[in-house]
Amino acid sequence: MTNFQVYKRTLSFSFIMFLVDLLAMAIVIGTCTGGYFIMNQSNDRAVIGLGIGLVIGIIIVVLLQIFVGNRIKAAQIAMMTKGVVENKLPDNVFHEGFNEISGRFGSITVFFLITHLIKGVFRQIGRGLDKIGRAVGGDVGEGVTSAINSAIQVLIGYLCDCCLGWILYRKDENPFKAGCEGAVIFFKHGKTLIRNIGRIFGMGFVSLAVIGGAFFGIFYAIYSQFPQMFESLSIEIIEMANRNDWQVQEWITNPTNLTLFIAAISGIVLWSALHSVLIRPFILVGVLRNFMTAGIKDIPTEQDFAELDKYPRFAKMHDKYKSA
Repeated sequence: MTNFQVYKRTLSFSFIMFLVDLLAMAIVIGTCTGGYFIMNQSNDRAVIGLGIGLVIGIIIVVLLQIFVGNRIKAAQIAMMTKGVVENKLPDNVFHEGFNEISGRFGSITVFFLITHLIKGVFRQIGRGLDKIGRAVGGDVGEGVTSAINSAIQVLIGYLCDCCLGWILYRKDENPFKAGCEGAVIFFKHGKTLIRNIGRIFGMGFVSLAVIGGAFFGIFYAIYSQFPQMFESLSIEIIEMANRNDWQVQEWITNPTNLTLFIAAISGIVLWSALHSVLIRPFILVGVLRNFMTAGIKDIPTEQDFAELDKYPRFAKMHDKYKSA
């Protein structure tokens, strides 16, 4: 199967994930709006209400992601892995994907623990790269460091997904051992795995400009119909800043700029959802194929594990495997 064929067959997971993301966005908007109007009517503290609504919305969305979103994502990766390794997929991909998850992970706690540890391992492995920015120094060096860290975070996201695919592939092994193997695969074959990095960021920037730009325009057109709301919010920001002696940038107190800012944030949020469920999976299939091919050709050993024990997060995952 080609990368596009695997992507196309597993696209049903992406559509379901998109609906979950839309629900999450609606929840945040709803809680923020509710908090804003409730507090504004009761004691003229609209900004505080907005913040409370945001916190409540984030908590609900996090729970939704843990118990629904991540399971859908794991099921999709399970089927992507099967497609790139076996070059075939079952007829009912959606149903089989969830069967893979229920059979491979005894509890969701184990899954999240492994994912958390894997992210920590990759961060520790790549942490030395920001020395380039620090060597430059000054504002330029800070910018270089920030850019490198951002790139590392994006790459870590793909590598963690690949590592999850490897854990699902190594179904007969202890999941903590398979997680250690996944980290070693990256460490030993890093040059091979990042050869698609240009496509990762290139497609990301293009989708941001096209999709994000379009939704920014749509949201701005909608928000512009409610000027009084943003005028009121601007006044609240100024009053709160004065009461607390805060230094607030002048542009944020301008209702027009505030409308533009919130429209931009809304556009980026929706772009992120669309990119994650429609574009990112296509890129992931290619990266996953490279990862699985490298791992299958050279399955890591205990000797490889010992070489990475110098990283505390890896050593912790290694210890969990040995004590299991």
